[in-house]
Amino acid sequence: MNSESVNILAIESSCDETSAAVVRDGVVLSNLIATQKVHELYGGVVPELASRAHMQNIVPVVDVALKNAAIDKKDIDAVAFTQAPGLIGSLLVGACFAKAYAQALDVPLIAVHHMQAHVLAHFIDEPKPEFPFLCLTVSGGHTQIVLCRDYLDMEVLGETIDDAAGEAFDKTAKMLGLPYPGGPLVDKYAQQGDPRKFQFTMSSMQGYDFSFSGLKTAVLYFLQAQKKLDADFVSKNLVDICASVQYTIIKMLMNKLHKAAKELKIRNVGIAGGVSANSGLRKALQDAGQEYGWNVFIPKFEYCTDNAAMIGITAYHKYLKGEFADMSISPTARAAW
Repeated sequence: MNSESVNILAIESSCDETSAAVVRDGVVLSNLIATQKVHELYGGVVPELASRAHMQNIVPVVDVALKNAAIDKKDIDAVAFTQAPGLIGSLLVGACFAKAYAQALDVPLIAVHHMQAHVLAHFIDEPKPEFPFLCLTVSGGHTQIVLCRDYLDMEVLGETIDDAAGEAFDKTAKMLGLPYPGGPLVDKYAQQGDPRKFQFTMSSMQGYDFSFSGLKTAVLYFLQAQKKLDADFVSKNLVDICASVQYTIIKMLMNKLHKAAKELKIRNVGIAGGVSANSGLRKALQDAGQEYGWNVFIPKFEYCTDNAAMIGITAYHKYLKGEFADMSISPTARAAW
C-alpha cells in the first residue's frame, strides 16, 4: 500500500447503472457511469438484461475511470463494491469483479451498503454536514429517515412499510401513460401544473414510518373514475395531475422529516437517493430550511442517482477504520444496515 495516500477503486452495480470511481484520501478523482437504455423498451428494469449489461460494461468503465483519474492500477490500495441491497444478478457482477481485482492486486476488499453510501454522498463536496445529521434517503426502492452520528454510525429511524416514494412516482407515471423512467417526467410536468388542483389523502403512519401504497391506489381509482366521465381527462389535465401527486408525496416526506428534526432537535438536514434529484423535493427542503432554521444539504445531481463515487467515499472511511471484507463475502438483495 502507498504510505503517502489511500487510493480506492469503487464499483457500483446494484441496479442498472454500471459505475466505477477512483477516490484518493476522500477526494473523488473520477466517477464514470454507464446507463443501460435497453430497459426503456420494457417499461422497467429487467434483472437478467441488467446483469448482462453489467458484464459488458464493467471492464471498459473501470478502465476509463482509472485513466480519467490518471492513476495506474498498481497504485490502488483497496477495491470497494456495493454488497447490498439491490438486484442479486447485478450485485454479483460487481462483487465478482471487485474480488478478482483485489486478489490480483493483493489489496483489501471493502463491502459497502448501498443506502449508507447514499447518505455519505453528502461528504463528497463542500459544504459538508456536521454531526449529528438527519438524512432523508429517497429512491425507487427505499424511503428512510436516517440519523447520522458519525460517518459509519447511522440509525434508520423510520422507513416505508410498503412502497417507496420513487415507486409511487414511477407507478403514477405509468398510469398516466408516460414512458420509463417516468419519475423525472412527473417532476417536469409538475412544474407547469397546479399542485392543489386535485386532492389526495395522505397516509397517517405512526412515528417516522411511511406508506405510499394507499396513495398509488387512490391515484388509480381517481383516474379510472375521471376517464369514465371524459376519455381525454389525462391529456387535458396532465400537468395538474402530476403537480398534485408530486405535492402529496413531497408533503408526506417533509412532514416526517420535520417531525424527526423537531423531536430530535437536529438542525443539519439533507436528502439523498435518486428521488433527491426531484426539483420539487429540493425546493421543499430549501424552503423548510428557511422556515425552521435548518442547515440544508443537497448533493449534486450526479451524486443523487446510483454512482460509484459515493461507494468510494464510504469505503474510504471504512478503510481508515480497517473495516475490510473477507473474500468469502457474498452480495445480498436485502440487508439491514
